[in-house]
Amino acid sequence: MDLIAPTERGLYCEAGDFHIDPWRPVSRAVITHAHADHARLGSDLYVCHPLTAPILKKRLGDVTIETAEYGEVLTRNGVDISLHPAGHVLGSAQVRVARNGEVWVASGDYKTEADGVVATFEPQRCTVFITESTFALPIYRWRPQSAIMGEIESWWRENAAAGRASVLYAYALGKAQRVIARIDASIGPIVCHGAVEPINAIYREAGVPLPPTRLAHEITDKRVFAGALIVAPPSAAGSPWLNRFGDYSDALASGWMQVRGNRRRRGLDRGFVLSDHADWPGLLATIEATGAERVLATHGSAAALARFLTGRGLDAGALATAYGGDDDETAPVAA
Repeated sequence: MDLIAPTERGLYCEAGDFHIDPWRPVSRAVITHAHADHARLGSDLYVCHPLTAPILKKRLGDVTIETAEYGEVLTRNGVDISLHPAGHVLGSAQVRVARNGEVWVASGDYKTEADGVVATFEPQRCTVFITESTFALPIYRWRPQSAIMGEIESWWRENAAAGRASVLYAYALGKAQRVIARIDASIGPIVCHGAVEPINAIYREAGVPLPPTRLAHEITDKRVFAGALIVAPPSAAGSPWLNRFGDYSDALASGWMQVRGNRRRRGLDRGFVLSDHADWPGLLATIEATGAERVLATHGSAAALARFLTGRGLDAGALATAYGGDDDETAPVAA
């Protein structure tokens, strides 16, 4: 019997009687991170990293939460459970499950490049590795974060010099704070959408240094917007919310911008290739670092990754899950 198996409610460890990122309500849910496709309402108990807890409270309401620090071992029915940095967003974790010498790791979503904002990804040695595969195609190869941030800053400076607002679409949890933390805030004011600013507050409370930001709807003097960086979720694109900014240029920060046609289809002025997921080399390097005898790929190009790994002599397969519905980096047309 597999230590972790897919069920109609989610990935389930029968020996320990818990689910990992279940997509239907369960009694005990171990959560890798607080994006809505991995943390859903209705479970009796949520187990997560302490930095994930306030985001879960913000998104799910008054739910019951148990926390564990990175590396802390929780034992349940003879099964050891521990969380380890995933590098995706604040508090994101891989879930390590061990029993009788067998070790499984469920990665959740992960990013291998250190971003200087959240805890850096740490590969875990295991018997079986359940990996995400959002960008599991050879075309997806990320340039260094510093280079992409330089491009965003140049675009912002150019717009500011012309008296235009710079509207940057970035996922409200993780991507937005990553950009805000690493951007040169001396260029101008940073203004945020109402979906972004509450998450900024949680990051600040966690000790992440972010420059000052202001809520867009609280600004009455529209002259502030000329030359400002406006950070908003992708769902704001094309909405009446944008009318307050007057003349603006818009852009999206996403791994999907690696494919230029995606920017044109969205009708954007610019696209910046900045992802909170591992690229193709990152996925392969991570799989090798785990030393796993078996690899199961979930959400994204899972079948393609499984075929590639099988061709290299690994025991690999695709695992059907319900992840990917609420993260702007799950499909080129997602909002």
